[in-house]
Amino acid sequence: QVQLVESGGGSVQAGDSLRLSCTVSGRAYIRFIFGWSRQAPGEARKHVGAIDWTEGSTNYADSVQGRYTISRDKSKDTVYLDMRGLRPEDTAVYFCAAKPRGARLWEYWGQGTEVTVSA
Repeated sequence: QVQLVESGGGSVQAGDSLRLSCTVSGRAYIRFIFGWSRQAPGEARKHVGAIDWTEGSTNYADSVQGRYTISRDKSKDTVYLDMRGLRPEDTAVYFCAAKPRGARLWEYWGQGTEVTVSA
């Protein structure tokens, strides 16, 4: 089992920056991929981006490319989502997820943290 706990959500103004954290615990996750997804009110959950825990390689959805950055701190067992230039359409509950390399579906999810961006 892998446990994921998100934090850092809140209410901000358009143009602001915010950092979300995902603290990881549980089984060994060296060969894991960690991702962020978001779910806006009334919409399906959508992939935001992901990072390979070991290699540090990342990928992002087109909607956040250039504004969001995913990183990890191995010493703190934490994955970060740095968001800048926030827009009202970025308002959503943000979820951290994890899966072994090669797995098609995310196997572990956090409880989510809410981000509200006001115009």
